[in-house]
Amino acid sequence: QRNIGGGRCPIVDTWWQTETGGMMISPLPGLTTTKPGSATKPLPGIEAAVVDNDGVEVPEGEGGYLVIKKPWPSMLRGIYGDPERYAQTYWSRFPGLYFPGDGARRDEEGDYWLMGRVDDVMNVSGHRLSTTEIESALVDDDRVAEAAVVGCPDPVTGEAIFAFVIAKSRVETNRELGEELRQHVAAKIGAIARPKTVMFTPDLPKTRSGKIMRRLLRDIAAGRELGDTTTLADAGVVETIRDATLNAKDDE
Repeated sequence: QRNIGGGRCPIVDTWWQTETGGMMISPLPGLTTTKPGSATKPLPGIEAAVVDNDGVEVPEGEGGYLVIKKPWPSMLRGIYGDPERYAQTYWSRFPGLYFPGDGARRDEEGDYWLMGRVDDVMNVSGHRLSTTEIESALVDDDRVAEAAVVGCPDPVTGEAIFAFVIAKSRVETNRELGEELRQHVAAKIGAIARPKTVMFTPDLPKTRSGKIMRRLLRDIAAGRELGDTTTLADAGVVETIRDATLNAKDDE
């Protein structure tokens, strides 16, 4: 808010999907006290909850899975020509609850904090960590222009944190900078969130609409064959990143 709009324009965080037909969790102008990073409370008529693996609501302050408990006017009714996919995608994980695939937590005041896609939530030594939170900590460093974080298999911790980082122009990238960024994340979030690997890259794989393809980054981090790249704006980016990653591993 200080940097965008000169302190005069409010920054409004919301949660919604194309499938929901409109915003579901959002502050109300003039009524809701906003919190940076929180979508605050469900809009009138929307009954949301945060549940555990068994579909039981978790205590306030704990993370879990975001669900919608009751129908709403603009909800999707199906997937054209594929009703089974509709049921499997949104209703099979928690029967009777709409599951959008996002992780969240609700604080002591009932405000919702979105943790990103569930497949973007890592389990490191039993700790559930949001890739979004770690990415935010990385770009908090003045030398970082953009970052994408994924989990990769690790025999000790289950998953290890692998960070792909684009440094700002005229910033020298080396092992020392990588270690400083690891320490920066640990100071911002905690030692458990320290990335195991920081890989500097000139670009990130994105769709034509600008979304980062973390699925491909997970393939690269794990050393797997790359999945479908047809939706990328520039398919050559993943090859560049993969080659750089392989070369870095050879140097270790």
